[in-house]
Amino acid sequence: MLVQTILKRVHPIKGFVYGQVRFVKDWEPKILEVDVRPRKGGRPICSGCGRKGPVHQTDKWPRLFEFVPLWGMAVFVHYRMRRVACKHCGVKVERVPWAVGKHRLTTAFAWFLAGWAKRLSWTATAEAFHTSYYHVFAAVKMAVDWGRTRMDLRGIEAIGIDEMAIGKGHRYVTAVYQIDPGRKRLLWLGQQRRAKTLLKFFRWFGKERSAGLRFICSDMWQGYLKVVARKAGAAVHILDRFHIMAKLGKALDEVRAQEARALKAQGLGEVLKHSRWCFLKRPENLTDKQSLKLADLLRMNLKIVRAYLLKEQFQLFWTYVSPAWAGKFLDQWTAQAMRSRIRPLQNFAGALRRHRELLLNYFRARKRFSAGVVEGLNNKAKTTMKNAYGYRTFESLQVALYHTLGELPEPKLTHSFL
Repeated sequence: MLVQTILKRVHPIKGFVYGQVRFVKDWEPKILEVDVRPRKGGRPICSGCGRKGPVHQTDKWPRLFEFVPLWGMAVFVHYRMRRVACKHCGVKVERVPWAVGKHRLTTAFAWFLAGWAKRLSWTATAEAFHTSYYHVFAAVKMAVDWGRTRMDLRGIEAIGIDEMAIGKGHRYVTAVYQIDPGRKRLLWLGQQRRAKTLLKFFRWFGKERSAGLRFICSDMWQGYLKVVARKAGAAVHILDRFHIMAKLGKALDEVRAQEARALKAQGLGEVLKHSRWCFLKRPENLTDKQSLKLADLLRMNLKIVRAYLLKEQFQLFWTYVSPAWAGKFLDQWTAQAMRSRIRPLQNFAGALRRHRELLLNYFRARKRFSAGVVEGLNNKAKTTMKNAYGYRTFESLQVALYHTLGELPEPKLTHSFL
């Protein structure tokens, strides 16, 4: 079977035909050059207005467009561009169906690269298919731009909002995910962790869709709480288990660090040495050595021991089903924490009291929605960044995460090369 026949079967081009195929021996890796010419009598299409017009002139030298590799060989399409004498736009270069604008990548090759860029890093994709990193980026960006303009945003009822660190120097992005039971994906990514950033999401999402939201998960940061109350006040705003327990763990660690410094000043620095994870881990996750260390510490009259017992007692809060009974337990626990005279726990209990109703929304939503799903998606995002050894610009990060986590639609091609 001739190469022209294969190309005609897998990638037909309306109005054009495949011509001579040449094997370039002097290059490494090997290259196939494929000539393309217009059909006889075919009129070129103006790149400005999209209307057909007469040929003004034909370029002397052909342009090269990268095509999908065949048998491990790079393939280039050779075509001598025509100029259109358009009545409306004047003399314009013609529009060709296998490439967009001035891109030197064929559309088929761009979607091919974008597909592999989900499986490999951009650098590895470029090396595997004998192209450049910037061509892979351009292909992924094309796929993201195409998919983002055609996203199906109907029926979204639950979203999760969280920030994500993207490098040193306290650099953050705000991520908004769809967390409906049947679909979990990245909806939007904004630069920095600010109230203004989240406002941009709601402007992008639209008033009508924002009014249709039923559940929103986030942490206790005031910027998020104010924006959600303003833009989606009808939704049930949930402060869930993951973020609350993270804050409690941070308060517990602060108690341990303070008491460790006080004991060290008294010459008893060995008492709490290597005890951090004994208090932060759940009992069932402790190693044998950590279990023995914790058992010894629980016999002592220390602030960290009292704080640890309060932390373990708070775990019972998540076992409730009824919001009313969960609220009673919360009131009793916060009162006990306030009487403990342990400052970090008092601060934590005060925060729980201020956000009591939002905490109980977790039970009103019947525990169906949790930011634990959001953290799982954040971990996937971090894996994407780790595989790429980070991204230099926010645009590159945005494109990569939309491509990996956005579940973006793709066009129906005449042939799948994957």
